[in-house]
Amino acid sequence: MNLNGEKLNTLAVFPIMMTVPDCFVVESNKLGRGHGEAKLYITSKKAMYDFYGTPGFAAKCFMLKADLVAYMLAIKNEYHQPSQEYSKKSELPQLWDKRMSMVSKLDDVIFFTIKDQDQIGGSRGYINSEDKGYQLIRELALPLVSYIYVEKVGNESAPLYYWKLFVDFEAIWERQNGPLVFTYGKQKTEKESEKKISKKQAEQEREIRRARDGQGRYRELLLEQCRFCPFTMIADERLLIASHIKPWAASELEEKTDPYNGYILSPLYDRLFDRGFITFTPERHVILSEFISPFTWKQINLKNDTFVKALPMDDKRIAYLTFHHQSVFKGVYPNDEI
Repeated sequence: MNLNGEKLNTLAVFPIMMTVPDCFVVESNKLGRGHGEAKLYITSKKAMYDFYGTPGFAAKCFMLKADLVAYMLAIKNEYHQPSQEYSKKSELPQLWDKRMSMVSKLDDVIFFTIKDQDQIGGSRGYINSEDKGYQLIRELALPLVSYIYVEKVGNESAPLYYWKLFVDFEAIWERQNGPLVFTYGKQKTEKESEKKISKKQAEQEREIRRARDGQGRYRELLLEQCRFCPFTMIADERLLIASHIKPWAASELEEKTDPYNGYILSPLYDRLFDRGFITFTPERHVILSEFISPFTWKQINLKNDTFVKALPMDDKRIAYLTFHHQSVFKGVYPNDEI
């Protein structure tokens, strides 16, 4: 990453992605009652001090306006069609408009300082801050479906901490659809089934079936374009997954089943791509997240900047990959400069 013309090398990556809890966000975003609290539990004190410094630390952090814009675009569907029962659920669409307008007026880099809450006893590590950047996270983030990624950058004598807010698309998907339950034995008639479930439940089940049908058609169309995994060259359809570039939970209706919004991948590579541990450049090079250790990458036998010759690439996929770079990939996309 280049910040104000200075190259900032990555020194370390915080070992966990911090899920934004319900107790931390502002009242309008909450699932439960109460006004929320500004302090944030991040990990054990030992792990916190290993990353941020000695007890009583004050760590200088920053976020990027571009990242916050990307987050707001990625979370837009959740604001407009909530998967959870937020306390101000009916107001969220208007709040998205208001907050997006606010974010668009921010400086390109938002600095803030977090402070160790070492006055709190026990082994749990807490931080807090009165600064605007920190309070922005409390205002923008929706709980349980948002998380924070942190990199330590610069130099060891005076490090900076780069914070990036992400959407947990998998958590949204699970909350929207729930587990699929199959009933064995005697099949109930449609009339009998409707007596047992509510109208809302019936509609949810129909939505799941429509989603599954769309996935099936999407997979068929994608297999016509991508007949094998570009990493493993496996062509057995039973061992391949139809991966979305722009996640299902963030996609508009037509994007959900657009075959150009996807790749056919073997399960390991699907998981890496789906969770943002790898991404691709328009030139077909793979970029690795530093959230995965060098040892693990060596075990996978995958190197940064590897050219993936068989990876399908076209203008439509490049457009979808822009979203993946900004809102899914866990790290800094090459040549990012602020």
